[in-house]
Amino acid sequence: MTTFKDLGLPLPIVRELQRQGITEPFPIQEAAIPDALAGRDVLGRGPTGSGKTFTFGLPMLARLAESGVSRPGHPRALVLTPTRELAVQVRERLDAPANALGLRTLDVVGGVNVNRHIRSLAAPVDLLVATPGRAQDLLDQGKLFFDEVSVTALDEADQMADMGFLPQVRRLMDRTPKSGQRLLFSATLDGDVQKLIDRYLTDPVTHSTAPVEASVDTMEHHRLLVGDRDERSDVILRIGAREGKTIMFMRTKHGVDRQVKKLRREGVQAAGLHGDKGQSTRTNALAGFSDGSVPVLVATDIAARGIDIHDVSLVVHVDPPAEHKAYLHRAGRTARAGLSGTVVTLVMDEQRKEVEAMMRKAGVKAPEVRVTADSDALAKITGARVPSGVPLPVPGQQQTQGRKKPSSRPTPQGEARQRSRTGRPAGQRRGRRSS
Repeated sequence: MTTFKDLGLPLPIVRELQRQGITEPFPIQEAAIPDALAGRDVLGRGPTGSGKTFTFGLPMLARLAESGVSRPGHPRALVLTPTRELAVQVRERLDAPANALGLRTLDVVGGVNVNRHIRSLAAPVDLLVATPGRAQDLLDQGKLFFDEVSVTALDEADQMADMGFLPQVRRLMDRTPKSGQRLLFSATLDGDVQKLIDRYLTDPVTHSTAPVEASVDTMEHHRLLVGDRDERSDVILRIGAREGKTIMFMRTKHGVDRQVKKLRREGVQAAGLHGDKGQSTRTNALAGFSDGSVPVLVATDIAARGIDIHDVSLVVHVDPPAEHKAYLHRAGRTARAGLSGTVVTLVMDEQRKEVEAMMRKAGVKAPEVRVTADSDALAKITGARVPSGVPLPVPGQQQTQGRKKPSSRPTPQGEARQRSRTGRPAGQRRGRRSS
């Protein structure tokens, strides 16, 4: 059995991985880490969950530990990711190995007050994980510089292309030294991603894991024929009350918010995730889903890529995806790391033809089953149950529930203090002070 030590990683990293119970590298790690450690440009192809973060992150940290020190605002390694959640996740994964080597990591993402990032960059940062927009903001303000970046990793490059980030990515890459090492990881390597490869990678060595697919042995697919919209709503509520972690995908942000309200009104602990949510809200939603306190995550496709949540047992396409690639990436949130999982697509009568065509393109065989909220078939496939019906407050308002509203009248002591300062009894102010 090959170990991380055999791959040439420093002993402090190896010991930290052992402390986490990680002893055997994934196939792409075993193949690509030696090349990355040797300074080669690496092209990695594989779906999320194949071990890509350690594949590029551990060699980056090992090379940083061997050379020089970082200056404030001048990181020596850069990881670009398409979403805030993925940036935070990458930084969290690399934090402990970095600490073991005496290195500092930082993530800078949109949705967070930029002054917080400026303060953090005032101290040396060795490895910076960033979303393109926030990195550009900090560069434009003269608070961040890429002139000392010796190694850059592009994670989920195809999603950056899908989201229209490539012009920004090119501008950022052009600010890094041309002599730097480049590592690019993507589920697919075609179209615009190939243009990035041609422009920025020099004689890259390519390593591939299994392609993105939805036919793993531990994954089941079903098309649930639900009739009309009202019948579908009843089915969703029953599915939401099941045991285990469930991700429900919607096409629109408004649809996510509306569905979360419906589920919580029926006593289902659900949280929403989409691009208009504030960063703290998105972080809390993912944390609750990850630890199981919020078993239902309702999301747009932002959550379909890059986010690696353990033991998701059911993926529900409430709104069928527009194209087959989205189906595969959504489905890939379940049946990870050898665990089993189920993927169901809720199909209203007028959607049958388009869903059938999309499934054909995806290469997925999913039997059709007509279900109602009360049908045994629904319970058997998804574990659907009757929700409690006890309404839950909107997330973030739990702490205020049941608290006695403080009296607006001042105490006698406060009244006396105010009279002594102003010469007027409390309540007789000339005007309100702005808060």
